[in-house]
Amino acid sequence: MSVSVKQVSFRYGAAGSKAALDNVSFELPDSRFCALLGPNGAGKSTLFSLLTRLFSLDQGVITIQGDDLNKAPTAVMQRIGVVFQQSTLDLDLTVSQNLFYQASLHGFSRKVAKAPIERELARMSLTDRANDKVRALNGGHRRRVEIARALLHTPDVLLLDEPTTGLDPEARFALNQHVRSLCNDGKLTVLWATHLLEEVQTDDRVLLLHQGKLISSGNGQDLCDLSGETSLAAAFKKLTQKGTTPL
Repeated sequence: MSVSVKQVSFRYGAAGSKAALDNVSFELPDSRFCALLGPNGAGKSTLFSLLTRLFSLDQGVITIQGDDLNKAPTAVMQRIGVVFQQSTLDLDLTVSQNLFYQASLHGFSRKVAKAPIERELARMSLTDRANDKVRALNGGHRRRVEIARALLHTPDVLLLDEPTTGLDPEARFALNQHVRSLCNDGKLTVLWATHLLEEVQTDDRVLLLHQGKLISSGNGQDLCDLSGETSLAAAFKKLTQKGTTPL
């Protein structure tokens, strides 16, 4: 399994008064597109913050490809690539300059970085935009640059937190399909956090969070079966409607 999360809980607020995650456990298989689904405030971003060490893991165990996040943090961070909800690209640098800077953070010399940068630009269909300033790109292309940046060091797992925020429907669909193709091209496991049902397919591995609890970790069809509904949209609405107690 690429990712293993066991009995992870996280609280914040005065004296830990608010539970953001409550005893969450799941495993993600290799080379799969996996959706982390939940309404705003469900705990998706908190989980991502724990996976990326923005928050300290105090309760539970997270391993990536067998490496324990708390015991071997450097090894774990080398195994993951991350695209956060808010863009962190430098708009006044070119696409290539942003990627060379990221490569330097991984300890790549400029000579060594050239090949992986060319590889990821080609994979993202951005080769002809390499010398353009990021400011000149549309939202969809900026997201592709961020994904290329996240894959420079050839991670095993790609984490994307609400990656289509601010994109129009056509760009959202194109980006979603492109990321799915990455799973087919290599040994990449993708965890795609979203609250948009159109980004999820019934045969996807789906983790559904609601009020900090994991309701289901099967596939989209399992959500339908659990809710007694015939569509993902109806299942999601029923399982996360206001007043519903997480299972």
